[in-house]
Amino acid sequence: MARIHQLLPIHRLFPRTTPFARLRTGIGGEMLAEFFGTFVLLLLGDGSVALAVAGLPGSGRQTLSVAPFGPADWLIIAWGWAFAVTFGVYVAGGVTGAHLNPAITLSMAARRGFPLRKVVPYWFAQVAGAFCGAATVYSVYSSAIDWYNATSHLSRPASVSTFSIFATFPASYFHGAWAGPFVDQVVGTAILVALVAALTDRRNQAPKANVAPLLVGLVVAVIGLAYGTNAGYAINPARDFGPRMFAWALGWGKLAFPGDVGAFHGYWWIPIAGPLLGGLVGIILYDFFVGQVLGARAKAEEPPQAGSVCTDTPPAVPAQPGPTARHQARARDPAPADPGQEKRS
Repeated sequence: MARIHQLLPIHRLFPRTTPFARLRTGIGGEMLAEFFGTFVLLLLGDGSVALAVAGLPGSGRQTLSVAPFGPADWLIIAWGWAFAVTFGVYVAGGVTGAHLNPAITLSMAARRGFPLRKVVPYWFAQVAGAFCGAATVYSVYSSAIDWYNATSHLSRPASVSTFSIFATFPASYFHGAWAGPFVDQVVGTAILVALVAALTDRRNQAPKANVAPLLVGLVVAVIGLAYGTNAGYAINPARDFGPRMFAWALGWGKLAFPGDVGAFHGYWWIPIAGPLLGGLVGIILYDFFVGQVLGARAKAEEPPQAGSVCTDTPPAVPAQPGPTARHQARARDPAPADPGQEKRS
């Protein structure tokens, strides 16, 4: 065996320590985890939307005219995104805590000591992962998407439904005003970040047994069920911006950039700016109403440290049997530590 190793220096062909292996130990490894976690998020999230929009009707398992799912399609999407978040967090959580969302990364940098130098690299990895996740979904569902557009007599630049597989758009009842969708994104992301802060705060009732990712997924589900129809509950700039770039590159045109949908023009920036602001609002609200209260209570319950000055009145010492006059004198004038000190002085 030793002779074989001498003839075939495998350790030189496949060294254990390579530049790429060293890269994994630093921020490069964190970026890989954020990329892959966000990739899984979009792979399953956009996949659930593709199934509801084009997969089910195109497969013959549901017809648009005879047996439409109606509101049940929204349940497919809401729960699909919930499980997508859950498994994305499980994938990357051991490396980075699984931000998978620029709004989470920014809020952690603002209030949790996350290094500012890592913010932009994390954002880049998240957007790239989202772009690749959307590309993979398209590679699987491209035939169904084309069937849907052909059946509906729509070209890609005019097909809002198939565009919605990848990116979000606002509801028509906002009549082209950006304030409503923007507020929706701020509120939705604030809910997300505040509840994530609660679920990960060990001073609070943080979940045990590694179930936090499942509960974060349930947070996303309830946001989708409560607010999703307003603007598609992007609540994640990477989740919208990466697939939006892919959709633009694949021919959805102005629906993607600048985001002209119905009465709206230039919508693309709202799912970016709204969640970034909402994340800051959410973490600040949680800290003000709960986090700082928990911190103050924990500090009040701490025992005094050695050498600290106690301002409380000490308890009365029980009376001891009265000392003799000589003992009282010794107590008032204790003997020096060195017996020979008096003679030397």
